[in-house]
Amino acid sequence: MLLALVLGTVVSTRKDRGLLGLKLLLTRELDGTFKPTGNYVVAADAVGAGADEVVLLAQGSSARMTEVSREKPVDAVIVGIVDAVEIGGKDVYLKRAEAAR
Repeated sequence: MLLALVLGTVVSTRKDRGLLGLKLLLTRELDGTFKPTGNYVVAADAVGAGADEVVLLAQGSSARMTEVSREKPVDAVIVGIVDAVEIGGKDVYLKRAEAAR
């Protein structure tokens, strides 16, 4: 899994039937300091994520293992919204602290 930042929504009026009903979000991979520096990825949303949230992103065959994405033509899916990240006993990311900024 990867950490990513949700940038916004992707709207596609013409798409494969397997994508009907899926919420698609534009995300960008985050580096170890939570800065958006990686690839841009369109991901199906399995958890109700929104703009500016840090999320867990599954890719490849794992992306087709959620209730939302099973048997769907997706290779990236948001499987979690990150509340906190701790490294070495110290909080390096807190969702509530980001919301206060």
